[in-house]
Amino acid sequence: MCGITGYIGGNKTTDILIDGLKRLEYRGYDSCGIAVIDARNSLYLRRVSGRVGALDKLVAAEPVKGARIGIGHTRWATHGVPSEDNAHPHTDCASQLVVVHNGIIENYLELKEQLLFAGHKFKSETDTEVIAHLLEEKLKTLHVQEKAVRSDMLEPVFFEAFRRMLADIKGSFALSVIWARCPHMLLAARMYSPLVVGLGKGENFIASDVSAFLKHTKRVVFLNDGEMAAVKEDGVDFYTFQGKKISKDCVTIQWDSTMAEKGGYKHFMLKEIHEQAEAVENTLRGRLLPLGGDILRREIGLSADAMRSFSGVQFIACGTAYHACLVGRVLFENFGVPASADIASEFTDRAGLLSDKTLVVAISQSGETADTLFAVREARASGAKVLAITNTVGSTLTREADYVLHTHCGPEIGVASTKAFMGQLAAIYLLAGHFAAARRLLLETDARSYAENLLKMPRLIEEILEQEKEIAKVAQGFASSEHFLFISRHINYPIALEGALKIKEISYVHAEGYPAGEMKHGPIAIIYAGMPLLAVAPSGRALELMAGNVEEAKARGAEVVAIVDSASKKVIKASRYITLPLADELFTPMLTVIPLQIFAYHVALAKKCDIDKPRNLAKSVTVR
Repeated sequence: MCGITGYIGGNKTTDILIDGLKRLEYRGYDSCGIAVIDARNSLYLRRVSGRVGALDKLVAAEPVKGARIGIGHTRWATHGVPSEDNAHPHTDCASQLVVVHNGIIENYLELKEQLLFAGHKFKSETDTEVIAHLLEEKLKTLHVQEKAVRSDMLEPVFFEAFRRMLADIKGSFALSVIWARCPHMLLAARMYSPLVVGLGKGENFIASDVSAFLKHTKRVVFLNDGEMAAVKEDGVDFYTFQGKKISKDCVTIQWDSTMAEKGGYKHFMLKEIHEQAEAVENTLRGRLLPLGGDILRREIGLSADAMRSFSGVQFIACGTAYHACLVGRVLFENFGVPASADIASEFTDRAGLLSDKTLVVAISQSGETADTLFAVREARASGAKVLAITNTVGSTLTREADYVLHTHCGPEIGVASTKAFMGQLAAIYLLAGHFAAARRLLLETDARSYAENLLKMPRLIEEILEQEKEIAKVAQGFASSEHFLFISRHINYPIALEGALKIKEISYVHAEGYPAGEMKHGPIAIIYAGMPLLAVAPSGRALELMAGNVEEAKARGAEVVAIVDSASKKVIKASRYITLPLADELFTPMLTVIPLQIFAYHVALAKKCDIDKPRNLAKSVTVR
């Protein structure tokens, strides 16, 4: 949640900060602000309640000269309502120290009481403001100890006050501070919330996500938990929270900032829906054949012997990624490998039942999902090995896992996940095929067939995307509906859940996903005349049962939209059809989800919703 950007260098500081915030706006967008130190060492602070565009206009009307250092923030509210007063950056009493912060300071009420007693005046409802006042208090203490602080001592005093302040706060945070009296250094720190440093020539950057500064540099350093950075124009030094200087590896990002542009599409979500065939290709490329061989060992260190040694697989994730986990559970169990799938935030009690014979597969687009990271730590404490599936190189999840399978989807900007979900599915199918072959649950002929079916998916995805106009017409017919029901069975039940989630995320209407067999156990009671029911019903073992469930819904007045193939269309009797290419049932989730994504998009479009930035949501959920 929320986006941080920071800059020090000789270019147009305010322009760089605001451009970075625009690229981070997917992380939160209910308020925003920037703070810079100008040529006279005066603080320039501007904040707005609302989007970055409003901040951009405000700053453009009041240009600041000579600024070479600054920080910015775009917010998703946790403490305090969205307002200008609660927007970041926040200042101390003297308005010389400025802080931006992602996460939650768990002991902020205790600290705030102490600071109020010491005479500090607070201007916001946020937990973040505590950081500025606490840092001010630490500087006062150091001033007393030093009697008088010479100008050449300002940087080490600032650093030491920052370090001491970090020792007093508890919780999850990424934060950065600047001080008007020390305009040549920006300080940043991370604990359980992402923060990355960009290395330039005569300039350096910080941000929550590399996309904020990728147009300026591709050389980045990812901070780990318990690490801080002292950022200057001519270089960056890294330290532990205890003040010990450390060395860090620099990573070169391979994708380009232009990959995050809309490319002619009306919304990022639509662009990303249309990038899904490529996402599957990129995730599978060079990793598929021979199944069960040394490919995963060479890339991620997972050998065939290790795959044979695990007694079962435990999937954990949140949101859309959890639906990918549910597909993975069915897929692994189809091969006879015991598997479970749990929502990460509900995993605490089960974690204690794991052992070193369990492979935990943790899935997160950002690799920074707080509940998933917490569940991973609990799993590791029980002795389990962890395999991460993520789209983000250098994320916290990749550093805490034993094995990492990157999805190579490129940046996903739309808050409602589409191509990242598809990449997760492709990675799960890849992993399942290698697992089954290594354990000799897939013989050579069957392994070849499995691989061939998987390799067909990009082409079949493209065929479905060509039907967008037809799917849009169906969706537009239901744009005024306030309730939707999605049903399916077996391996496509998770897709019904995902379809319902997409409608909720971007159209703000009530939608439910159910296993079709549960209809008579309660949900059928909510069906009324004209209610849209989307039935995911490709050919497969449950087709006849699905046909019966559809008939039951129709008998109660539901308007049925059936997601079918040419064979199942003959069995399912619906009001409207969306027809997919015929495919092996095991692989259909990679196809059936696409029309549901397109359907949700066009319902939201007809309702004139903010599709890329749906209300109350943020792309990366980094607080629990």
